[in-house]
Amino acid sequence: MNPVPGRAAMFVAGVGVGVYGMVKARRTQEALTPDGLRDRGRALALGARMLRDEAAQARTDKEHQLREKLGLPLATPTTRTPALTGPRHVQIERGTD
Repeated sequence: MNPVPGRAAMFVAGVGVGVYGMVKARRTQEALTPDGLRDRGRALALGARMLRDEAAQARTDKEHQLREKLGLPLATPTTRTPALTGPRHVQIERGTD
């Protein structure tokens, strides 16, 4: 066997690199058009909105878990954080420890 690749193998490798470069250049060119930039901006806005929604849901879930663990009343949709009332919380309301 000849350790040096043949001309055909080098040609095929060169064609492959050329096609790869052309595809990358075309994708870059399409991304930098006004429509491409608009699509990227919309995708970024959607990702930020999804992150915000997931963070809000996680915060609500954690608050619910903590309220259950501490025996506090659960928040309702109308009142996000219910007031601490009742005999158990009288000391907190009066400000004495």
